[in-house]
Amino acid sequence: MDTLTWRKAKRSNINGGNCVELARAANVFYARDSKATDDPQHALSLPGAAAFIEAVKRGMYDL
Repeated sequence: MDTLTWRKAKRSNINGGNCVELARAANVFYARDSKATDDPQHALSLPGAAAFIEAVKRGMYDL
C-alpha cells in the first residue's frame, strides 16, 4: 500500500481535524484516517466508494 497516491479532501485544513484520505488502485478505492496513516486501510469497490462519497456529501457522517 505504500505505492498508493493518497488524496485528502480539498476542504480539509492544515490544522488536522477529522480527515479521510482516498487512494485508487485498479478497481479498488482505499480509505484511511489522515491522522493515523499506519492504521489499517479500508478497501471499497468502485460502487461502494461512490456510495460512500455521496453519503459524505449529503452529510450522513457529519459529527
